[in-house]
Amino acid sequence: MSGMLAVDGVWVMLSAILVLFMQAGFVLLEAGATRMKNAGHIAGKQLLGFSVAALTFWAVGYGLTFGEGSWIGQTGWFLDLPEEKDAIPNELSFLFQLSFAAVSLAIAWGGFAERAKLSVYLIFAFIYTVAIYPVVGHWIWGAEGWLHSLGKQDFAGSTVVHLQGGVAALVATLMLKPRLGKYNRDGSSNVIPGHNQVYSVLGVLIIWLGWFGFNPGSTLSAQDGFYGYVALTTVLAAAAGVLAAYCTSLLLTGKAEIPAILNGVLAALVAITAACAFVEAWAAVVIGLVAGSLTTYTAVYFDKKGVDDPVFAFSVHGIAGIWGSLSTGLFASPRLVEKVGIGKAGLFYGGGFSQLGVQLVGVVVAALYVALVTFIALWILDKTMGLRVSKEDELKGLDISEHGSYSYPEHVMFMRHEEEIRRVM
Repeated sequence: MSGMLAVDGVWVMLSAILVLFMQAGFVLLEAGATRMKNAGHIAGKQLLGFSVAALTFWAVGYGLTFGEGSWIGQTGWFLDLPEEKDAIPNELSFLFQLSFAAVSLAIAWGGFAERAKLSVYLIFAFIYTVAIYPVVGHWIWGAEGWLHSLGKQDFAGSTVVHLQGGVAALVATLMLKPRLGKYNRDGSSNVIPGHNQVYSVLGVLIIWLGWFGFNPGSTLSAQDGFYGYVALTTVLAAAAGVLAAYCTSLLLTGKAEIPAILNGVLAALVAITAACAFVEAWAAVVIGLVAGSLTTYTAVYFDKKGVDDPVFAFSVHGIAGIWGSLSTGLFASPRLVEKVGIGKAGLFYGGGFSQLGVQLVGVVVAALYVALVTFIALWILDKTMGLRVSKEDELKGLDISEHGSYSYPEHVMFMRHEEEIRRVM
């Protein structure tokens, strides 16, 4: 490997590590946003799901995504692909792309939280990494993918990673039905607060840090410094999303709710992920502002409509993924489109509706495909083994029912001691 290519290889490896570390952020975010009786289960299934995804993506997923073929990759099983001249090694490319697939799967997990069987997580991880993520990934990122040929702009995955995960989470949420006690008979909603907001904040900060591998890392090169510009648009959008969610939360509830603020930064990061290399800095701020506000409104709306999405996965990753994917059709700058070499300029730069139309086609096709395959897969699992734990196990908590121990045993022992005292008195 030449000297400059070696530098690119190190950059891609570093970016892969940053994105893989986002798994730790998802653990803290999801565990903190749910109840302590399920915290260990949520952390443990993250490791198990990632392990299934890693082996599956190595065996077939990477080939299905990046192998030769218009509709699906047909080569590259077990990374059996020819090494391209002046390109990073296949092993580094695999590690980087695996980190993206794992993030998409982690997003989908949000719709399963606090009520799905552990075995369902494992089986769905395999299905998602074989039959869902690689298909849309190939259409958009594959060299011969049909959406790629149309000029679909998705620099780092608002559609490929986030919209797919968000749609899968929504389907799972609807099929699993609400958690016990979430809704009253009249349809009104009860708040089920997470057990540790500090965990959730720390998790989001880790995810935000990992995003510097996600977006800038997708340049796949450190040679011309373009990754610095992508990092700039990423951080500007995220900051705008925080403030937009803060203001929107005040308008809706009169309080600066911490979960809403966290969702704001994540939604803005999701939205800018497609556009980060295509838009000017001012447009990145606009994209982040819209995403932060939009996800706050939609989270409240879906909750009122009886959709129990414990970590608001669809609002954050699905809705923001749609907005981010469409935003390049509005804001894609001619100079940046020319640099990246994909698609056309956006509507506000005189490009007409052409690019916006391509973006819309990509969003609709991806959402429909993911929803259909996820529904079929979960329907089969529901009919054969059941998706949801028993009511008794859900009330006890998945830590004890699935794993045999609590993450917070001292708290459980204290509660039992209090019960004994009350009985004696």
